[in-house]
Amino acid sequence: MSGDDDQWNDSNRAFLQAFMARSNLTLDEAKPLLAAIQTTYERKETLAEDITEADLNAHIAAANTRISPFDLEIRSTFHQTTRNRVYALVNSTSDPIIQLATIHTAEEISFLKRVLDAMFETYNTPRNEVMAITSMQAVGLHKAPESRRGDTQDGSATQGSTSQGLKMVEAEKMLRTLVDEGWFEKSKKGYYTLSPRSLMELRGWLIETYNDVDDEDEDDVDERPPRIKQCVACKEIVTVGQRCSKRSCNCRLHDICVRNFFRMQRSETCPVCKTEWTSDVFVGERAAPTNKPGNRRSVAGSNADTSRITMDGPDQNSDPSEIDR
Repeated sequence: MSGDDDQWNDSNRAFLQAFMARSNLTLDEAKPLLAAIQTTYERKETLAEDITEADLNAHIAAANTRISPFDLEIRSTFHQTTRNRVYALVNSTSDPIIQLATIHTAEEISFLKRVLDAMFETYNTPRNEVMAITSMQAVGLHKAPESRRGDTQDGSATQGSTSQGLKMVEAEKMLRTLVDEGWFEKSKKGYYTLSPRSLMELRGWLIETYNDVDDEDEDDVDERPPRIKQCVACKEIVTVGQRCSKRSCNCRLHDICVRNFFRMQRSETCPVCKTEWTSDVFVGERAAPTNKPGNRRSVAGSNADTSRITMDGPDQNSDPSEIDR
C-alpha cells in the first residue's frame, strides 16, 4: 500500500476532503474510509483490516503539510472515557470562538459562551467539579441575563441594542448542532460536555479564560485553585475523571490514567499531597449531587425544577471543610 509522506496524490486529496467533512475520526472509523479510497485509487480491493495506524499517520502527515499554510492541523488526543485515540481538524492559531462565529450567528455564539461559563464556573466548584451541563440547564440559558442584554461579546455596551437571546427551540437546535459538529458530546444521562476536538482546539482559550485572575482578584491568586486542571499522568485537561480527596489539592487523574499510574507506584497515594487515593471522588457528571451514592434524585426523573437542583454548588449550610464523595 502506498503512503509516501512526500507524495500528494488523489488518495491524499480524497482523504483530506473526507476528513474535513467529518472534523474528527478514530482509527476504527478511518480504516473503512481509507480502504475505500485505496480501492478506488489503486484499482484493486483493499480491506479495512489491511489499513494500519501507520497508513493513517502517513495520510495525516501529508494532509498537514498541505493545510498548515491555512492555520489548520490534524491533531490527536485520547478520549477521556474510552481511551481511543481521536484525530481532529483544529485551527492552530486563531481564536476558536471567532472561528465559530463564521458559521453561527452572534446570538448563537453568545449562547455558547453562556453554556461554557456554566460548565466551567457555575457547575465547577471546589465541592462539585461537574464541568458538564444538562439539557434543561443549557436551554435555560437561551436568554442573556437582564444585566448583560445590550452588551457585546467582549462586554462593552452597545447603543440601541435589542439582543434578546435565542428562543428555547433555537437553543435546543444549537445544542444538537454543536454535537453534530463535534464540539459537544452528550452522555446517556443527558449531560453535555466538551468533546476531544474541543479540548484540543479550545485548550489555550479555556485556560486563558477560566484560569486567569482578574485584577481585583490578584490578592487571592494563591487561594483560588485553577478551574481548568490537567491530569498529573498524561498532562491533558481533565473534565471527566478522579480527584484527590483532599479538597485543597489540585491533583486530578483520568480514570484510565489512574490504573496505569498506580500500577507503577508502591502505594495508591496522591502523587502531590500523599493523601490516600480513594477513587470515589470524581470529576465530571459523576460529581453532580444527583449522581452521588445515597442521592435518589435523577436528572430527568424529578418533577422539580432540575435546572436549579441538579448541579448546584455547595449547600450554604454545609461544612465547607468536608468534601462530598
